[in-house]
Amino acid sequence: MSLRHDHPRFWRDPALPFLEARRVTDGRRVCYARHSHESFSIGAVTGGNSTYWNQGHAETVAPGTVVVMNPEAVHACNPIDERPWSYDMLYLDTAWLGALQRELGAPGHLDVQLYTARSSRHPALYRRLTTLCDTLFDPDAGRLARETEATALVVEMQRCLTPRMPPSGNDPLGLRRAADYIDTHCTEAIGLDDICRVAGLSRSHLVRCFKAHFGLTPHAFLTDRRVRFARRQVRRGRPIAEVAADCGFADQAHFQRTFKRLQAATPGQYAAGHSSR
Repeated sequence: MSLRHDHPRFWRDPALPFLEARRVTDGRRVCYARHSHESFSIGAVTGGNSTYWNQGHAETVAPGTVVVMNPEAVHACNPIDERPWSYDMLYLDTAWLGALQRELGAPGHLDVQLYTARSSRHPALYRRLTTLCDTLFDPDAGRLARETEATALVVEMQRCLTPRMPPSGNDPLGLRRAADYIDTHCTEAIGLDDICRVAGLSRSHLVRCFKAHFGLTPHAFLTDRRVRFARRQVRRGRPIAEVAADCGFADQAHFQRTFKRLQAATPGQYAAGHSSR
């Protein structure tokens, strides 16, 4: 008898555009390539064990663990030998999060307060996160209940997680220019020479240093940005075939494979994320 593998569920609501959630109840085949998000991401492992990689640090996470991913942090979380595991993930818009953090005493000059922890076993933080996700996926919950629980989660994050001091220096200028160029032109057929010309770097220096600094090769960074672009377009309700054509992939099949490899869900599954009021 074949084993049943549940599809991931997504939650979105135009009334609360600063929140997005994902729930997986059987993650045996939910596998991610290394990727990043522009949002702040925080997740709760609700069953089983999995491997968790974040910015070069690897660990095995179990029920009760909260995983913490700052914006732009390259990460991945995957099953162990196709054994069952389950989790809730929450994605918070950085502008909304930063404004709330400043209300709670974070430095006023920061757009968003980052955290030092990659994971936490704090029971109160875990309960707050799972309670919020339960509320988001509850079809009878209203906007006020959801927004109240989201605010309570951030209060708990500020209490339980240690703030990370801002880096003392900025990204190396040439690498920052390279990353910004890839981000801006991610839907185009750009080449290594194009990036090097804008960045003022040799090809060998760019290839050698880009991954060391950003956690992804220039090509993987480009793919990551294309999938980010695709997520935004799908959330706006655009047809998947149109999104595939606009994202710079060779064809729709290539787009489907790449999206699933980075998001552990097909574009169609992601598009089916519901708004429940």
